[in-house]
Amino acid sequence: MDMTTASTPEAKQALYAIEMLVKYALQKGLIREADVDYSRNLLLEDFGFSEPYLEEVKDEVPEGPQSLLDTLIDYGAAHGLIPENTDTYRDLLDAKIMGRLMARPSEVEQAFQILKEEQGIEAATSWFYNLSIDSNYIRMDRVAKNEYWKHPSEYGDIEITINLSKPEKSPKEIAMAKLLPPPVYPKCQLCRENVGYAGRVNHPARQNLRILPLELNGEPWFFQYSPYVYYNEHCIVFHREHVPMKLTTETLARLLSFVDIYPHYFLGSNADLPIVGGSILTHDHFQGGRHNFPIQNAPRVLGFVHSQFPGVSVDIVKWPMSVIRLASKDRQRLLDCASQIYEAWKSYSDPEADILAFSETDGARVRHNTVTPIARRHADGGYEMDLVLRNNRTSAAHPEGIFHPHREMHHIKKENIGLIEVMGLAILPGRLKVELDLIADILAGNEELYAASRQPDHPLAVHGEWIQSLRERLPAASDKAEAAEWIRREVGQKFTTILEHAGVYKQTAEGQQAFKRFLSSMGFVTDQG
Repeated sequence: MDMTTASTPEAKQALYAIEMLVKYALQKGLIREADVDYSRNLLLEDFGFSEPYLEEVKDEVPEGPQSLLDTLIDYGAAHGLIPENTDTYRDLLDAKIMGRLMARPSEVEQAFQILKEEQGIEAATSWFYNLSIDSNYIRMDRVAKNEYWKHPSEYGDIEITINLSKPEKSPKEIAMAKLLPPPVYPKCQLCRENVGYAGRVNHPARQNLRILPLELNGEPWFFQYSPYVYYNEHCIVFHREHVPMKLTTETLARLLSFVDIYPHYFLGSNADLPIVGGSILTHDHFQGGRHNFPIQNAPRVLGFVHSQFPGVSVDIVKWPMSVIRLASKDRQRLLDCASQIYEAWKSYSDPEADILAFSETDGARVRHNTVTPIARRHADGGYEMDLVLRNNRTSAAHPEGIFHPHREMHHIKKENIGLIEVMGLAILPGRLKVELDLIADILAGNEELYAASRQPDHPLAVHGEWIQSLRERLPAASDKAEAAEWIRREVGQKFTTILEHAGVYKQTAEGQQAFKRFLSSMGFVTDQG
């Protein structure tokens, strides 16, 4: 860059932004007083300046850094610091800037441990969560744009979100990413090597990421927060090494080990098989946080006991998916019980209920049964674990998965039903924000848009049958606001149905009898005698 001093208004604005960002970092505790000149000089070098903002700065530091970052990134884009002024490249520079304004990973780790020892684990996690927000690793400006509402269902309130916090790539960036070789370093977005990584067009920058070491069951793991925070204090716990997800008794023990250390958080695992698993199966990890999910409020339907596991309650709860809830104050006994149920489920078949544990593909035996486990602590210190039964078998009628959103639901959601959605929080694609708004226009009387939407190349064509059904079932909306409220209710009902699709035991007398049959096969008897 040729520019070295504030000889233009744009350069002066950029230098002002650098000065204010340094003040922001100091005020938020990202750096200390001794780091101010050092951090400022790093940013001056990055942007090609030889001297800082020379006028006195009297303005108050903003609560968030985004407006200052945008000023600085605009300047960088105009002076060749990023190849193109797109969200992807802007985010790469954004993380680099904030990485200059943070303590080293070892210093963050030390501060967390001191706070944990002096004030307790809740105070320590609150500090670390706020650090992740203040450093712009968690983009709260984007999270705030997410749509959110509750849907009253027969299972209680279901939470619905339309996710807008994860930026979409442009078609050009997607095409460029496809031309790049498979990633070698870091191997995936969960690897510990992401800390400080500059990123690229097909991998996010992580200079402002900080992680904490964690020991689960005597093994090395790490703790961090999700940059997209789908719920309060949404954290990710991941293995130190890049090892694939595999659900075992040790997995269940790790979940209980975590809630021993973080009793104010839950921790759960996605299932370990395709279709019913999460989006990343190549790196063993869990998701947790501090949020009361709808599944936790699911009432007990039928209780069981087992002579081998005294003091462990085993309940079927009223939920669209098939949930076995275990509770006990004895951690080891609960673990033994959960492990026995899981091991039995892996090989359990009930053709009458359309459940087959195995099939053969090209002479190889393929397993279909697994679970989505979730652990939490009670206020009295007791342990609770939900085992959500899963099966990933496909059929000619349901090639994407028998216990997966069926095709008539794909216009709303066709992705896997993972841990978060199992618990009753829908994460729906961002495209729906615009599409549902347009459908509200149609229900409010826009006949021209309705006619256009019936063309196969129209963005609303995917919703064609649903729109027709809405028009036939619902009276004419008095205005768009009323139409939008109807649509939210309908989307909530569709997501509830999607969860029912994913349930292996259906909400029928036959389905619940089959559910009871599985528990009885292991020697569990109802606590009603």
